[in-house]
Amino acid sequence: MKTSGINFRHLYFFRVVAAEGSVTRAAERLGLAIQTISAQLSSLEQQVGKQLLTQQGRRLVPTEAGRVALTYAEQIFELGDRMQEALNEADAGRMRLTVGISDSLPKLIAYRLLRSAFDMDTPVKLVCVEREFEALLADLALHKLDVVLTDRSVRASASLRVYSHLLGESEMLLFGAPALAKRHGRNFPASLAGAPLLLPTRNNALRGRIDEWLLQHDVRPDVVGEFEDNAMLTTFARDGLGLFFAPARLEADVKLQFGVVPAGAATELREQFYAISSERRIRHPAVEAILQATNTGLFGA
Repeated sequence: MKTSGINFRHLYFFRVVAAEGSVTRAAERLGLAIQTISAQLSSLEQQVGKQLLTQQGRRLVPTEAGRVALTYAEQIFELGDRMQEALNEADAGRMRLTVGISDSLPKLIAYRLLRSAFDMDTPVKLVCVEREFEALLADLALHKLDVVLTDRSVRASASLRVYSHLLGESEMLLFGAPALAKRHGRNFPASLAGAPLLLPTRNNALRGRIDEWLLQHDVRPDVVGEFEDNAMLTTFARDGLGLFFAPARLEADVKLQFGVVPAGAATELREQFYAISSERRIRHPAVEAILQATNTGLFGA
């Protein structure tokens, strides 16, 4: 069966019909005759050798083969849209950088890392996408993202061709509203027994290290909240509802932004930061600028 050289016009019509659930509505949307749409759908099915749509009640719905084809069609046309945007930006003398940001990564760290991209000679258009780590890796593998910034590494495999680049690390400080930090700052860390603590959820790379650190110091705080989103955690901390860990390198920013102060230093506890790329050697100029800046800026000596 020959499946190469698929007619993308036919594929686009199939995508519209699947979205509309009807050849008639798809024809109205596209401003074409019903017969034209039907004929081109038939041509596509003959070319791939599979039935792609079936009648279900009053709607046309994708078959199992149709769902597979629709998944690829969505990726194809999304990449086409990105290509057009990139070409338009190239005409305007700008470089597009699409970054996935893990929801567990401190936003101040993400900002510090990305800020260096704007110091390049070529203007950069930055597009940031924030979601769960696994979803970002899937988008990176499909080339929807140029790079993922996160707090964990990932091993490349036969099914997942991605590479981890260590950007740096920082020891951690425990912060809290002034009254709360003062109360639990004396005789630190033993003073954390029963202290209200705001922690990342257990699927966060840092959480396991925090739990080990607490065990090593034989303290049992009162965990009053667990959060997947770091921004939500710091919002609760700002109102004095609990103490929270943040990188020592961000001390000045954390104090200024959230109105908190350090209660103590967890010097043995460290958080690491990574750039994940789909290539072993990063080639995007803006991502290279970010990596170079970490050597002399945020994580420099």
